[in-house]
Amino acid sequence: MDYTYPYSWIIPLIPLPIPMLIGVGLIVFPMATKNLRRMWSFPSIFLLNVVMLLSVYLSIQQINQNSLYQYVWSWTITNDFSLDFGYLIDSLASIMVILISTVGILVLFYSDNYMYHDQGYLRFFSYLSFFTTSMLGLVTSVNLIQIYIFWELVGMCSYLLIGFWFTRPIASNACQKAFVTNRIGDFGLLLGILGLYAITGSFEFRDLFEILNKLVYNNEVNFLFLTLCALFLFTGAVAKSSQFPLHVWLPDAMEGPTPISALIHAATMVAAGIFLVARLLPLFIIIPHIMNFISLIGIVTLLFGATLSLAQKDIKRSLAYSTMSQLGYMMLALGMGSYRAALFHLITHAYSKALLFLGSGSIIHSMEAIVGYSPEKSQNMVLMGGLKKHVPITKTSFLIGTLSLCGIPPLACFWSKDEILNDSWLYSPVFAILAYFTAGLTAFYMFRIYLLTFEGHLNVHFKNYSGQNSGSCYSISPWGKEIQKNKVSLLLSTNSNEKGILFTTYPVFDNRKKMIRPFLSIPFLGIQNTFFYPPESDSTMLFSMSILVLFTCLVGIIGIPYNQSGIEFDLLSNLLKPSINLLHPNPTNSIDWYEFFINSIFSVSLAFFGIFIAFFLYKPIYSSFKNLNLQNSFVKGGNNIALLEKIINLIYDWSYNRGYIDFLYQKYLTAGLRRFAQLTHFFDRRGIDGIPNTLGLISFFGGEVIKYLGAGRISSYLLVYLGFVLVFIFLLFYLFLLVF
Repeated sequence: MDYTYPYSWIIPLIPLPIPMLIGVGLIVFPMATKNLRRMWSFPSIFLLNVVMLLSVYLSIQQINQNSLYQYVWSWTITNDFSLDFGYLIDSLASIMVILISTVGILVLFYSDNYMYHDQGYLRFFSYLSFFTTSMLGLVTSVNLIQIYIFWELVGMCSYLLIGFWFTRPIASNACQKAFVTNRIGDFGLLLGILGLYAITGSFEFRDLFEILNKLVYNNEVNFLFLTLCALFLFTGAVAKSSQFPLHVWLPDAMEGPTPISALIHAATMVAAGIFLVARLLPLFIIIPHIMNFISLIGIVTLLFGATLSLAQKDIKRSLAYSTMSQLGYMMLALGMGSYRAALFHLITHAYSKALLFLGSGSIIHSMEAIVGYSPEKSQNMVLMGGLKKHVPITKTSFLIGTLSLCGIPPLACFWSKDEILNDSWLYSPVFAILAYFTAGLTAFYMFRIYLLTFEGHLNVHFKNYSGQNSGSCYSISPWGKEIQKNKVSLLLSTNSNEKGILFTTYPVFDNRKKMIRPFLSIPFLGIQNTFFYPPESDSTMLFSMSILVLFTCLVGIIGIPYNQSGIEFDLLSNLLKPSINLLHPNPTNSIDWYEFFINSIFSVSLAFFGIFIAFFLYKPIYSSFKNLNLQNSFVKGGNNIALLEKIINLIYDWSYNRGYIDFLYQKYLTAGLRRFAQLTHFFDRRGIDGIPNTLGLISFFGGEVIKYLGAGRISSYLLVYLGFVLVFIFLLFYLFLLVF
């Protein structure tokens, strides 16, 4: 065993000093820490690089030795209970650590420039470092209790980052929504952990798998209770990985800074649910009904997420639903038992989606340079278009990420997605048809995003028509500073021929770029025609995107078997060999390349068909269609065209309104809970509190009445006493008559 393994416990702790030192610095030396705030990005990136190098070294050792390393120490021991903490370094943990560290490094490097002007720069980097620490602790955990602790820490960091700009009501609401939705899954996870402990008496993974296999083989366990516990465990993964029906928090999580969206959607929070199912797959695999349920949730999620992304206007929300759909592919693969395919797609999707989100952040950053901080405008794809002329590097990077996610060879996601599609034919032809159909939808909505953003003409036209600064205005920026900005006229139009143009005045950032056209300027009249256009992002942001382009192009190689001196070698399968042997005692790692490529022709054809439909609908080819009378064509088409229009409108409304799931939750679940809360509040006030309050009132008024009898006169006391005696004698006489 390599000497490095005993010191692997330090992996989760390496990034931890950053948030601790930032916190101490803000308490002890607040002014110096704030003035030197940018220096904290260097140690954050450096420490995460140390994690990456260590994880790569451990992965190489695992490939050579095909082994795992586990170390535990006792936390608490009693006669009936013992709890151990420790760390586990195996193939799954190594893959996740590499994924978290590489994506985290690039996101940190990108964030240094993206968040430069933000007043919460230090807070952002402390959250980010603690986020990576929590996720690294999660993937190296040795038992379920340890996983649950880091599971909650990952959730806490994600809530802090989603609501990073907490002064914006929409961001704070998104944070609350993510918290409440994940409470459902986390409570189910806790119930499942406690239920498994009741069955096996252990939290350790190896003990759980061995004991449960023995109990199931000997029929010594209540299978219904075991299924229920496994279902509760899976509920935690459903919420964290945004699977249907607990997916509603994911699109709203886009209210956080864009680098956080890249990290959450690529390698951390949403990957935690996939990791949990992969880690517990030896448990799930002995319960066929749970495996079927996992695959069912996966197929519903991937189709649902793809349809919801079809009509979104916000670029980040559309990518969020894309993440939901791709996570459905991974969950489908795990439900089918395709362990290798699921983790392969987790890797390839992480780099491709990180590239797309950082690309969207570059787009938003460029748009904010001319419209100011306004997510309703800077993230609205309808107001974009024609950006390829102004942000060519971002455009190329985004296009490569789009092609990869569409499954176009030889980019990364092609290899992993096609492996899942091939395995789905063997599992269920119905699931396979739905998965292939979703592959076509993926190509459509991804190229819809690309075309709306980069092709055509810029739908937001900026022009200083007076040629001079019409004045200046001071506004509070999202970073809490007062920045002087010039006024420009903003033209909002989705169609260049649209009449009734509306001009409004909005502030513009100081880092805008100008394009002077002298032949349109008339100096002696005092008129200068100045156009504003989106600038390309800075080099630090483009560097992170360029590295992710390399990963997107090349990372698929790790899952492609190749022959070397007559020996077939597969890097990913060799790394996962111990885990695959645990799941399948007699694994078959050979791939029928002829069948693979025949099936890939069909999937790639579907992808190109989806791209063609997107080009047909969203590519502005005015020269070819400007003379066509589409209205007459619809009239001539008669009922068929009218039916097609209704179907398209129905799909659009379904997608734009998020499948009406949020509406149903709001109307029936949230409103019902509020009515129930009002009812219990009424019962608490009128019933529970009403009884002692009534007794108190009776005592109060009784005392008020009696106090007037205490006048101090003996004759009054004797009169009252005589009255009570007479009443008592009357009652005794009445009872005597009844008896005798």
